Amino acid sequence: MLHRLINLRVFRSFFKSASAGGFLLMFFVALSLLVANSPLGEGLERFLAQEVGYESEAVGLRYSVLLWVNDGLMAVFFLLVGLEIKRELVEGELSSFRQAALPIFAAIGGVMAPALIYASINAGTPTASGWGIPMATDIAFAIGILSILGSRLPIGLKIFLTALAIVDDLMAILVIAIFYSSDLHLNYLLYAGGIMALLIAFNRFGVTSLLFYLVPGVFMWYFIHHSGVHATLAGVLTALTIPTNDTARESPLEKLEHALVNPVNFVIMPIFAFVNTNIRFEAGMVEGLFSSLGLGILLGLVVGKPLGILLLSWLSVRMRLSALPAGVSWGQMFGVGLLAGIGFTMSIFIALLSFQEPVFQTNAKFAILMASLVSGMAGFLVLRRYANRKGLNPGF
Repeated sequence: MLHRLINLRVFRSFFKSASAGGFLLMFFVALSLLVANSPLGEGLERFLAQEVGYESEAVGLRYSVLLWVNDGLMAVFFLLVGLEIKRELVEGELSSFRQAALPIFAAIGGVMAPALIYASINAGTPTASGWGIPMATDIAFAIGILSILGSRLPIGLKIFLTALAIVDDLMAILVIAIFYSSDLHLNYLLYAGGIMALLIAFNRFGVTSLLFYLVPGVFMWYFIHHSGVHATLAGVLTALTIPTNDTARESPLEKLEHALVNPVNFVIMPIFAFVNTNIRFEAGMVEGLFSSLGLGILLGLVVGKPLGILLLSWLSVRMRLSALPAGVSWGQMFGVGLLAGIGFTMSIFIALLSFQEPVFQTNAKFAILMASLVSGMAGFLVLRRYANRKGLNPGF
């Protein structure tokens, strides 16, 4: 019983920080758009393109400010995601098949349907490689909107959305690692593999000091970055080796997770949103929404996400592989499916990996912004319609 109460407190802490971070993200998105369309816009672009770091014949660590954010800071974000995934697998909502079945099936549907919609619209076009863009769910924004309704929604729905987004993130990480990596250098991969083996050995021998995992993890980031695989994978791999347990005592994983939640939600994600949504509104941008690229993203996120989530959730319940959380209706599931269409930061991240052409990147960002706005508003309105006005969980 004590263990379940501690897990619930961990979830509440994460949910509250993620929801507050979602509101902060909204502010920095608006600020970025304002700066990009002001006289300060060109100065911001020059600053983001400026190279910083150290480089020599033996070590190459000189990159643009934008790349440091997208490959460096985002590795810390994925470290936190990896910690959340491992904790849920060991002691949380994904620790048994029965518990994990519904969000896993929902996430699979929410990944496959948008990708298929995008791929069918963009087949044979220069933008066909962007099929991974509408797959992702932005957990901070989705939870931020869900939190507005507070205790009027059952806690099971909030846990379902969190677990769904975590599984969704795991699938996005796999897609990035497999499909959005190029020019592989096997020697660097072997170096990274050696460090991974060392981290696993530390775990097996019961090493609990976080320094023994984080310092080698930095070197693994360096080797993976130079291998051609996207460097953010190092964050997830490092996280999966950090020890945890299913007891009431705080584990090294939980200690690190608690230390990272606020910096990630209140610093790293706002910085990422600010530097990557500096979209300069130009003539023809609205028309770009009706191109194959724009339609693939819009329909993938706004239609594909809720359709895939609802369809596979219904099938898993129908086949008695899972069950709806207590107090949750199908109308509320539809609302959560719409919220999952808020791709934003993760979708923008994949868009930057998908295209080298600035025009495609800009059009993709604008389509993601519009799709996330529509999905967020629609999801909020549907959930408000199906909310329990008396409140189901006043203590949450």
